[in-house]
Amino acid sequence: MKRYILIVLILVGLTSCKKATSYLDQQNTGQDATVVFSDSVRTLGFLNGIYQGRGFSFNKGRWDSHGNLEEATDDAEYRYSGSGQYAVILYSGNVNPLNVVKGTTTDFYVQPYLQIRAVNLFLSKLPTTPLAPVTQKRVAAEARFLRAWYYHYLVKSFGGIALLGDKLFDKDDIIDIPRNTYEDCINYIVSECDAAAANLPLDQLDQDYGRITKGMCLALKSRVLLSAASPLFNGGGIVKTGAIASIIAYPTYDATRWAKAAQAAKDVIDMNKYDLVLDNTTAPGYGFYKAFISRANSELIFTFTQAPNRDFEGHFLPPSRSGGYYSTPTQNLVDQFDMRNGKQITDPTSGYNAANPYINRDPRFGYTVIYNGSSYANNSGAQAPVFTYVNAPSDGTGIGTTSGYYGRKMCDVNVSWGGSATADRGYPLMRYAEILLNYAEALNELGQVNDALAYIFKIRERAGILPGADTRFGIKAGISQAELRDVIIKERRTEMAFEDMRFYDERRWKIAEVTENAFNKVMLITPKTGTTSTSIDGTSYNYQITNSIRRHNFRPANYLLPIPQSEILKLPSFLQNPGY
Repeated sequence: MKRYILIVLILVGLTSCKKATSYLDQQNTGQDATVVFSDSVRTLGFLNGIYQGRGFSFNKGRWDSHGNLEEATDDAEYRYSGSGQYAVILYSGNVNPLNVVKGTTTDFYVQPYLQIRAVNLFLSKLPTTPLAPVTQKRVAAEARFLRAWYYHYLVKSFGGIALLGDKLFDKDDIIDIPRNTYEDCINYIVSECDAAAANLPLDQLDQDYGRITKGMCLALKSRVLLSAASPLFNGGGIVKTGAIASIIAYPTYDATRWAKAAQAAKDVIDMNKYDLVLDNTTAPGYGFYKAFISRANSELIFTFTQAPNRDFEGHFLPPSRSGGYYSTPTQNLVDQFDMRNGKQITDPTSGYNAANPYINRDPRFGYTVIYNGSSYANNSGAQAPVFTYVNAPSDGTGIGTTSGYYGRKMCDVNVSWGGSATADRGYPLMRYAEILLNYAEALNELGQVNDALAYIFKIRERAGILPGADTRFGIKAGISQAELRDVIIKERRTEMAFEDMRFYDERRWKIAEVTENAFNKVMLITPKTGTTSTSIDGTSYNYQITNSIRRHNFRPANYLLPIPQSEILKLPSFLQNPGY
């Protein structure tokens, strides 16, 4: 019987899946392996094909050109509600071993294994290629990082999975391999990151810009060890006994895992190579905005490099800008943004006014969300307000948005989907702000509250939040570990919104049973009597928070995804995840 894991031999090998948009996207088309690996250019082209898949999870059009993980969380409302839409399957709690695979190249399970098999093929052929030894050493390290990158998606989705090492299987091989333990998988990914980092430069320059560097390896290690230290995996598996317990998590809690996560983040910080893009002079929080509209800056660590494009604008923007408005921010997310003085909107001293709710907010709010009266370039390139009130022409609730908002995270305010302008960008797969948040979270869990605060202050300063007389950026003195944990959760949510984080954060923190067992909140806005339909004065409207039309459902089994049933049938030693 052919093994599902090995479908990659047929589907990846030497085929091309999309038109190339940059040098890293060049792929070999229809070439025999002997031909490919006897030629230096074709050999590097094969590796470039493995690079091509690196943004599969971040991709805003991951499913059916418009679905993605954010739409399965409390951060976003999905434009579509059909029961067959994959985001709907996820947020309704209906995911099962039969529907977990969506297509052959963009799902949770097959896509990583496709690329892992391609890496193993590349590494097996590399010694026979005409590449110089020094080049072979470098590109082998690049390939090993990419393999670890794809494995990390498997592990945070499923827990322990089958580690293939460098082994290549033929399409006719009969295989029955078990799932490795969670600990095995984490150790393997970390060791691959370390090994790759030892053979990679700090910078890839000129025509090699965008290829794997030492910093990328250390950043992935930071992400993986933070997840491994988190409640779901650090002794918090939903099953505590039996063989499956050590496959889905570490069976027992160990505080030293937080120490390892802290050290991994510090290793990136201590490189002194990366920094937040800081600019509060042009406008409050402008550095946060600028970080997403350039292909290279001090904050970007690992990107999916792109030619100038309008990808995010096409996904987020409203009908008046010819956008698809597939992911519309929820009131749940909007309420997470503090005031510019750093105080939470629930604090009676914050200055928050429910009758004019969008003024004096954390500047990241305006760079993440298009709200009623927001200014944004129209299809002619001129700045014009977007109106989201109920039945407002073109963009109103009931006509366009279902939440009362539109997204604009990572969008260029001067670029409309229906216009001709484009934005410079790469998908920010890993950036320095994540590393600072990782470090703060790990330090706080180790009880080093004041040390952790220093890194939250850095994030909030860059955001354009005012320092205040006490230079605490709105965070109270004497904050406890538990209180700072809540601040960090909120800070990560607002800083990293729409960056492929929330789905996995809700799970690793084990909060999804609360956050995903409810209706999302939406905002209904209506003009007050006598208000003109083009008023941008927030006090001219009535605001009513209500439930979305679709309820999210979550059960403990959903902390991990089910192994595809086809895999369980073909690999008898594979154990299914609990609850499926």
